[in-house]
Amino acid sequence: MALETVFLDAGGVLLYPNWWRVSEALAKHGVTVAPEALIAADPRARRELDDMGVIGGTTDASRGWLFFDLVLAHAGTPRSDATAAALAVLHAYHTASNLWEYVPPYVVPALEALRGRGLRLVVVSNANGTLLAHMERLGLTARFDHIFDSADEGVEKPDPRFFEIALARSGARKDTTIHVGDLYYVDVVGARNAGLRGVLLDEANLRPDADCPRVQSLEDLVSAISSGAFD
Repeated sequence: MALETVFLDAGGVLLYPNWWRVSEALAKHGVTVAPEALIAADPRARRELDDMGVIGGTTDASRGWLFFDLVLAHAGTPRSDATAAALAVLHAYHTASNLWEYVPPYVVPALEALRGRGLRLVVVSNANGTLLAHMERLGLTARFDHIFDSADEGVEKPDPRFFEIALARSGARKDTTIHVGDLYYVDVVGARNAGLRGVLLDEANLRPDADCPRVQSLEDLVSAISSGAFD
C-alpha cells in the first residue's frame, strides 16, 4: 500500500544541539573545544550510545547527558570538574528552553518535499515537555500535523505504547506509516515492536549491519520515498 504517514524523531533528525552554545559554555569554564570538533564527534557519540544494554538501562533524560560526555570524549576533551560545570549550565538552559535548537538548512526543504507528496508528517520524539513550544519558537510547528513529546504522554521510545498513542491520535495506519529516527534500539526496535517499519537515519554510515532501511540524510529519505521504496 502507498505510504501515507511519516513519523519523525526530533533530535538527531530535525534538530541538533546548538554546538556553538556548548562551545561557548565550555570556554567560560576554561575548556577550549571548537564547535566543529563537537559536530564531528556527534554521530560517533550517538553510535556508542546506541547499544542495547545502554538503552535498556537508561531513560531518555539520563542518556542525554551521557551523550554529551561521549561527544566531549570523541572530541578529545576528557570529563573534568570544568566540563561538568559547563554541562550543568547547559542542562539548566535545556530544561527551560531546549538545547536542541539547531535546524540544519536542509530540514525545511525536505519537509516541504514530503508534504508536497501529500504525506502526513508527525513528530514522535523523546523530549522533556518543552518540544511543542520549542518547535514553535523555531518556526516548525506548522510543518507537522501532530507533535508528540514523550514527557507529555508519560511514556517514551522504545516503548511501543508511545507509537500506539501517536497512531491513534494522528489517525495514521501501521501499514502505511514509517518511523524515521537516529537510534536503532530506540527508534527502529520501538517502531518494529509497535508494528511499524523503522528507518534508521545513519548520517555517518556507522550502522551498515542494521537490519532495516537506512538513509544518510533527509534528502536521501525524500529520494527513497519518491522512488516508492516504502510503498
